[in-house]
Amino acid sequence: MFNIDYLLNQFLYDEKNPLLFSNGFFIYFFVAFICCYYLLRNKINGRSIVVSLFSLYFFYKASGSFVILVIASSIVDFLLSNLIYKQKNTFNKKITLGISILANLGLLVYFKYTNLFLSILNEYMDGHFHLLNIILPVGISFYTFENISYIIDVYKGEFVPEKKYVNYLLFLSFFPKLVMGPIVRAKDFIPQLYKPYNVSNEDFTKGYYLILTGLFKKLIISDFLTLNYVNYIFDDPSRYSGIENIMGVFCYAIVIYCDFSGYSDIAIGIAKWLGINIPQNFNSPYQSKNISEFWKRWHISLSQWLKDYLYIAALGGNRRGNLRTNINLLTTMILGGLWHGGSVNFIIWGAIHGVGLIIHKTYLSIIEKYKLVTNRAVYIYLSAILTFIFVNIAWIFFRAENLHTAQVMIHQILFNFSIELIPSFIANYKSVLLMMLFAYILHFIPENLIDKYVMKNLHKANVTLLICIFILFLICYSQFKSSTPVMPIYLQF
Repeated sequence: MFNIDYLLNQFLYDEKNPLLFSNGFFIYFFVAFICCYYLLRNKINGRSIVVSLFSLYFFYKASGSFVILVIASSIVDFLLSNLIYKQKNTFNKKITLGISILANLGLLVYFKYTNLFLSILNEYMDGHFHLLNIILPVGISFYTFENISYIIDVYKGEFVPEKKYVNYLLFLSFFPKLVMGPIVRAKDFIPQLYKPYNVSNEDFTKGYYLILTGLFKKLIISDFLTLNYVNYIFDDPSRYSGIENIMGVFCYAIVIYCDFSGYSDIAIGIAKWLGINIPQNFNSPYQSKNISEFWKRWHISLSQWLKDYLYIAALGGNRRGNLRTNINLLTTMILGGLWHGGSVNFIIWGAIHGVGLIIHKTYLSIIEKYKLVTNRAVYIYLSAILTFIFVNIAWIFFRAENLHTAQVMIHQILFNFSIELIPSFIANYKSVLLMMLFAYILHFIPENLIDKYVMKNLHKANVTLLICIFILFLICYSQFKSSTPVMPIYLQF
């Protein structure tokens, strides 16, 4: 019997089933959205209103009443940015800028770090504070950084503040990137809202490719490896041998890449279908030859934000001597770790990368001083392997629930590693190892080969072929789909 109440409830927020790209409701949402958008595609103001309304509804379905935070923060920064632009007095500009930054960081600090501060007070200062039941709003780390970059760019005169509130609201709430990025800058995004709608065949097929491969990476590779291996190992590493633990780390490395880059690719692909370009967020990071290159390939929008607005603008970059440069690097990466959450493990993860960047910077100065040759094939491959191992050591602290779990895992890898167990390990985890191998092979395919053999032919494909490819994906997904949904990793940040 038809149940109208059940149907209406599908349109309301459900904390156990938030709206994400991988959610079944998203198909209905997107069909309704794309129909409305297409009808108003040539009306600049109309399409901005439509996208804003659908984006706010998407965020409501993803996080409930926290949608109010996005609206409130957009109003505050919209008003303050225009106030800064109109101010003639430098001191007043700085005060207004400070108010905006404090408001944004204050919001972030309250939701992400209040309990961390209370825990520190309780443990080290004999405090007796009860931890608060604070729910972290979805996407707050991303749109807070977008607000800060916008207000700073306006203050520095690099961008004229937006005069139409709906456009700024759209910039901040644009649903493809709202929940998990990429972190987009207003000066790159808002000017596109005034351009005529234009989606070329190349844009459409590129968007199709990004959406399909993003879904494949997230729903098939990442979810399968998470449920069938990674969760077991990291939940209690003491139960598993050294070989199982070390492979758990390597497995997590490809899981977090496929999970996060997959979601980013979907966001970029959807935006392309709307005639909007969002910058690339991942570029085969495990192909990096050193840790500096890794951060030019991993979570590019965050690393570039930290470099421009924290390392250079706030800390002074490399302008104050080697010691201060090294301190700035370490500080930037520690704060980058804290951006992910109020945990000692994230601080350690950031510190490891900070130390790695300092070592690499020092190494480059030695190479330059003594004019050593570093372009030999053996050197390049060895550097790539060492970089990969270094990044994976850091992933242990990133993924482990707490410091103790990370210590147990490292102990198992170092002191409970037996080569004799490798045959039985392979026999027991065949499907996991095959999926890992497949994922890493895909990851290491050169970008130029994809452009030459995949994108070139995809641009020539007709709609029927594209539909058939998507049906094949659905068939493949049905074979791997689990009854247990796997939330995206970066949803917690």
